[in-house]
Amino acid sequence: MIKGFRDFIMRGNVIDLAVAVVIGGAFTAVVNAIVSSIINPLVELFYQPNEEGIAGPTLTGIYGQPVPFPLGGLITAIISFFAVALVVYFVFVVPMNKWKERQAAKAGVVEETAKLPTEQELLIQIRDLLEKNNAASSTSPAPAAATDAPLRRSQNTPPAAPSA
Repeated sequence: MIKGFRDFIMRGNVIDLAVAVVIGGAFTAVVNAIVSSIINPLVELFYQPNEEGIAGPTLTGIYGQPVPFPLGGLITAIISFFAVALVVYFVFVVPMNKWKERQAAKAGVVEETAKLPTEQELLIQIRDLLEKNNAASSTSPAPAAATDAPLRRSQNTPPAAPSA
């Protein structure tokens, strides 16, 4: 029972999620402090905060009231998201993936990539299928037409010389 729980925890998905939540929560406070002390003052250089302390462009609504667009909050959210995502990815996800690769290499697991057929092999398969369908659809064997000659010719045999 303990071994099963340990395997579940060490699978990686749970660890990635737990680490992301903990570090994301802690790092968000740091990013918010940086944005509120650096980015928001930069926005306030261009826009005067209103009575409520919201800095951003203010437009007039359809009833004549001022409508502020708080750019500071939007910029804070965007920077926070990208900063937390970058830290979690480079500090936790990349090392965990490297660890998983090393574990797979120790276990001798080798991922084989499926070899795709070449164009020549595909054409040969198409030719064979066409011959099979032609043979199945015709009940009596008919002489090969001149247009069927390229389909029946093997890849390695030269074309037949025209007869006089």
